[in-house]
Amino acid sequence: MRAAGGVSGPPVPSNGAGELLQLLRDGRPRTRAELAKLTGLARSTVGQRVDALLATGLLGPVGEAASTGGRPPVRFAFNPQARVVVGADIGATHGHVALTDLLGRPLCEIAEPITITDGPAPVLDWLATTIERLLTQSGRDRTDLVGIGIGLPGPVEHSTGRPMQPPIMPGWDRYDVPHHLATALRLDTGFPTGSSAGSPGSATGPVPVLVDNDVNIMALGEHAAAHPHVQHLLFVKVATGIGAGIISGGRLHRGAVGAAGDLGHVAAPGHAQVLCRCGNTGCLEAVAGGPAITTSLHAHGITATSNEDIVQLVRSGSIPTAHAVRQAGRTIGEVLATCVSLLNPSVIVIGGSLAGAGESLIAGVREVVYGRSLPLATGDLQIVPATTGRQAGVIGAATMVTQHVLTADRIDHAIATQSMSHAASATA
Repeated sequence: MRAAGGVSGPPVPSNGAGELLQLLRDGRPRTRAELAKLTGLARSTVGQRVDALLATGLLGPVGEAASTGGRPPVRFAFNPQARVVVGADIGATHGHVALTDLLGRPLCEIAEPITITDGPAPVLDWLATTIERLLTQSGRDRTDLVGIGIGLPGPVEHSTGRPMQPPIMPGWDRYDVPHHLATALRLDTGFPTGSSAGSPGSATGPVPVLVDNDVNIMALGEHAAAHPHVQHLLFVKVATGIGAGIISGGRLHRGAVGAAGDLGHVAAPGHAQVLCRCGNTGCLEAVAGGPAITTSLHAHGITATSNEDIVQLVRSGSIPTAHAVRQAGRTIGEVLATCVSLLNPSVIVIGGSLAGAGESLIAGVREVVYGRSLPLATGDLQIVPATTGRQAGVIGAATMVTQHVLTADRIDHAIATQSMSHAASATA
């Protein structure tokens, strides 16, 4: 795909059905009369828009309301099973892909070891094959697919889907990920990623391929699944590296070039002598990431070769490991205390593989953040573990797609395109 741009071809007037769908995406069933009362529209107008949404399958009947005389009115609700989305979380050594409904709920999923350093072609070809397997497994086909979301372990220019100088992804810099995947799957991407066009569920319509940093999609996943009403949230991934996803005003903030939230390379106070893989010294991930913890454990004669080993040692009662993890939490807390003053979140979510160490990590974070930040910023601040676990990435990648394709203007464009297609078929 190319960078965001305007709609290709002549603009299609909005018919208003898209706005009605936004109201119904809360899942609550409503009758036509209830919708007319809520919107202030004429019942005939509401009826036309409901019929248009019923034709797409995005709205469906869900039973009858109590009758006040005469035939009971039918209730309608958003149908999240109408279409499917692919969410892919690609890490340094793993690939996790899920087929979800339009609420981001996984229907089926596949997780396998991969190696990101093999380069973009082998990894993306594996992803294309995996998507085909999931569609077959679920009994769905490409006409049901509204979009593909992908998280990668490095900075991404979201408007183009191209990784930007990713430190652990040789060969990926500025690689056209959406084009490669769309070609491998023989998809019609149709329009630029950022255009106002889109065609959810149309057999001939575009299927967007959206790409973002892995921590950003984890933030989206945790926000959608566990904190949908929180407007200001900071998601912190603690694993081999350390990063953050920033939700402010209910929206994900990526920054000018997709590098917002790169906590791992913020200087940790008092550690200027520690060399980081980025070439600088004193970076947070070099001091408090998984490899730093394993190094500190080796000094105590404790062998740990992975983040999973660290978590298991804590769970089995290893006191030196629990102390090392808590100290890592304190160091992370020193950086997060600055973030609290700058961003004023109401929730900080701690995720990533080392979050499995539980209170040992989070207690260290809380100790410093609550101790060093001003009471005004921390009075109602919650610091909590992630609840989505390993599914955070795939849920977030799918959420990124649904936020893109289910906007009012894209729904209206899809309905208009479908109407024109039916009209053309009728006169052929």
